[in-house]
Amino acid sequence: MQQQHSNGTSLREHYTSIVLPIWRGPGFNTALHLPFEAVTPDDHAPLPPKRYRAMACARQLFAFTDAGDLAHASVLFDSLRHYFQDKQNGGWFYSVDANGAPHERQKDLYTHAFVVYACAHFAQKSGSADAFALLDETARLIETKFAGSDGGLLNAAYSEDFGAMLEGPLQNPLMHLSEAWLAARDATGNIAFDERLAVLAQWVARTFVHEATGSIAELPIGAPGNRLEPGHQFEWYFLAIGSGHPAFEAAGLNARLEQAFDFARKHGVDKSTGGVSAALDEAGRVIDGTQRIWAQTEYLRALATRGEAVGEQIERFGARFLHARGWIECRSADGAITRSEMPSTTPYHLATAYAALPD
Repeated sequence: MQQQHSNGTSLREHYTSIVLPIWRGPGFNTALHLPFEAVTPDDHAPLPPKRYRAMACARQLFAFTDAGDLAHASVLFDSLRHYFQDKQNGGWFYSVDANGAPHERQKDLYTHAFVVYACAHFAQKSGSADAFALLDETARLIETKFAGSDGGLLNAAYSEDFGAMLEGPLQNPLMHLSEAWLAARDATGNIAFDERLAVLAQWVARTFVHEATGSIAELPIGAPGNRLEPGHQFEWYFLAIGSGHPAFEAAGLNARLEQAFDFARKHGVDKSTGGVSAALDEAGRVIDGTQRIWAQTEYLRALATRGEAVGEQIERFGARFLHARGWIECRSADGAITRSEMPSTTPYHLATAYAALPD
């Protein structure tokens, strides 16, 4: 079952021939025109649906846009608007139920960031005026509805009508919003996104950077139960340094992320397998040894961004996480498969990482 891969081309071929067809075929609900949340690894049968998330639909919209399949991407774009857009209160529902009715109605920044990101890519490749309009509308809503009472750092979640804040600032939605602003700037050429990036980078630098390691923590510094995720250090490294956008340098993040990369590699990457652990404490001790596939892809992408040789790590990644029917979502530190089903959200991680790898 293990796949032999030694370069970016072989990973991209596996993605194109094995991964993407799942989500055009058995992984796609042709009645609702939505991707199932996950499929089994052996026969790609969809897991019984309990919900469909807007974020998953948006990630699939990105994946098929990126692959040049604009016909399928157009179907996903229509489904995103049809099922998840809250016409009454504005913004996007978190999920719909198995029948397509609004289910989890809260408004979360993570979802809204992925709507902007996917719409930016789809608009740029398709020229869709609707996608450009939706991108702009959602960007403006994020600024107005997710801002805290002090007008500063954006909160992570609100109630359906934006009347009650449910969760304060978190690193992960802000990272994906940075990614979304970069994509939107590229698609539109609008300097407003440069300004949004500059503000966001400054707030992240002030609120989330762990001084001793340079790492960007999951919670604001000083919050109880904080953690440092190696995968997110690698992801931020690519977004900030790989993009070359001056907002990150101006906020002082680039130098910190060089430090964070070294810390994450030293403490969070298994030297024998190359597996990336899920989380460290502030001293570098592993507090969650789970190896999730997305963190492995971010390590590959960061290595490529640094110009380091990636052949050996590609081989380790392919042997540990890819197989002839798809991929392994999670392994434990000792190699046991802890999550075998394949979620519809993962192709986004594969596509974005593989695009950065040399042939």
